[in-house]
Amino acid sequence: MNEIADPIMLSALQHWSYCPRQCALIHVEQAFDENVHTMRGNAAHERVDDPGFETFEGVRAERALPVWSERLGLIGKCDVVEFHPDGSLYPVEYKHGRKREKIHDDIQLAAQAMCLEEMTGKPIPHGAIYHHGSRRRREVAVTAALREKVEETVNVIRAMMESGKLPLPVNDARCKECSLKEICQPDVLTEQRRLKLLREELFSEAG
Repeated sequence: MNEIADPIMLSALQHWSYCPRQCALIHVEQAFDENVHTMRGNAAHERVDDPGFETFEGVRAERALPVWSERLGLIGKCDVVEFHPDGSLYPVEYKHGRKREKIHDDIQLAAQAMCLEEMTGKPIPHGAIYHHGSRRRREVAVTAALREKVEETVNVIRAMMESGKLPLPVNDARCKECSLKEICQPDVLTEQRRLKLLREELFSEAG
């Protein structure tokens, strides 16, 4: 793995893309808590978290497959990787919600594909998100733009981890579904920051 810095977990890319502060709380502060959404996610992952494989129509599907990238300094696992008879690989990431496009899920899947490419030397132009809520797959093209987004996300996460500083809370609709809301305290911190800026503005006018 990367000898200069500790490897970044693949899941951190999804967390950062969803909310930078959530990523920092989980991967820097080691904070975590459960809510209905995380429990649903755990239920959706229950089978694919168990290492093993199955074969159907000549396709070998490996579950909980460890992957890494020395170039990017990434490490983690793929929920499922399908090995097809023509030699192609197809990563599948499991999510608990219904079928809908989410860029943070696509970034995580693209990062898995890039790890697999580095490990195997095989191009991986596509993968899929399996949406447990609707029992449907959504195919994701691993485009040049998505690959660039992966690299950008890795760079900002590494900079954040090296600084050790927590990003400010977003305090928007995302917070309602976040299991870390009580730990993060977005309402309190946003109000404190608002009052601080107001005081600074008043002092500046008085001066």
